[in-house]
Amino acid sequence: MVETITATYKHDNDDWTITVSGRGKELTGKAPGIIAARDRADQLVEKLAPNERPTVVHLLNGNALEFTSAYMAARLTLPEIEPLEIPPSGGAKAAKDAAAPAESDKAEAPAPAAAEKDKAAKPALPPSKQLPKEVEDRKPDEASRPGVTAGASATPPVARA
Repeated sequence: MVETITATYKHDNDDWTITVSGRGKELTGKAPGIIAARDRADQLVEKLAPNERPTVVHLLNGNALEFTSAYMAARLTLPEIEPLEIPPSGGAKAAKDAAAPAESDKAEAPAPAAAEKDKAAKPALPPSKQLPKEVEDRKPDEASRPGVTAGASATPPVARA
């Protein structure tokens, strides 16, 4: 007969207290959130039943469904993040200028020199990555058909003989 191990969770302010009991033993641990508490429960179960995979029942307020609901809500909820700040166009120099306008008045570089400097900083593409200089236009008798590449035969393969 398989003996189940019970993991009981209790919410203490910002922390969670986990009590894992089974096989005549009881272990207790703490964790900062329900996800970390679930991980901590797994560690405590490993101490109770090393090298085994026992059945563990996780309970919140004596209810497995309540634990599952709280745990899944925590796993599936996106964290609160601050909105991204989009720097003004012109790259890092423009962002730096916008942050310190008094300094930019003192030493302002001419705009064409900055553009040439940006071009010089970019490495040239290898020939295999460059686009061809000229693009041939489609011949007037070639109809544009979805799913058919340019130069493909207009007749289906079965009709060719």
